[in-house]
Amino acid sequence: MPGPGPSATIALCIEDGALLDDVCGRLVADRHQVLPTTGAGDALRLCRHGRPDLLVLDLGLPDEAGPGLLQRIRSADPADRRLDPDLPVIGLAARGGPEVCGLDLGVDDLVQKPFAHEELRRRIVAILRRRHSRGEAPVLAGELLVDPGRRLVMVGEREVSLSRKEFTLLRVLVSDPTRVFSKGELLRDAWGPELPPGRTRTLDSHASRLRRKLDPEGARFVLNQWGVGYRLLPREDGRAGR
Repeated sequence: MPGPGPSATIALCIEDGALLDDVCGRLVADRHQVLPTTGAGDALRLCRHGRPDLLVLDLGLPDEAGPGLLQRIRSADPADRRLDPDLPVIGLAARGGPEVCGLDLGVDDLVQKPFAHEELRRRIVAILRRRHSRGEAPVLAGELLVDPGRRLVMVGEREVSLSRKEFTLLRVLVSDPTRVFSKGELLRDAWGPELPPGRTRTLDSHASRLRRKLDPEGARFVLNQWGVGYRLLPREDGRAGR
């Protein structure tokens, strides 16, 4: 039976033809439109012209083609509407292989091979639900403006350039600016569910960079609540409007 959640167009890049056919068939049975390929070059073309909602990418492609494709996507110019730098990507990695560090490369979630299709299905559903549930209206929190539709961040009159993951983290924090989000919540919402252990250092480093970019001198944003997590603003500021 098809899994719950929204259907989507999914680009699928897996070198192993048998595995590609199996996953493709199961995703079609889940009522998704699938754009399958075994090569990174074709996958890049599919991402540019097929406008997928999600890419499932084998990080173990020959000659580092998987991480290379991921880097091409993440470094794409947001003004170039042919390739979305924020395209959700689920990485497939050999269990215990070096590519299990794919979360640091910029994937939204990581599935280790071999895997049951139900596990991949759950990850796909979770990412699609997060993607479809995010509001696109601009949010004003104190002097900070976050406009997801234009991928624009302003502090007063100053535009702030953020990496993809920094922007994703900011979107979670600005959704409730004075609330303290636990590290577990932030890792789940910005990096995806069921992360390998020890990823709090990744969160801390991104939070630190985000704080410096938003306010290099005053450090007014992204406040560390020791032993718990982070909040965007002190409780007295809060959201001024939408």
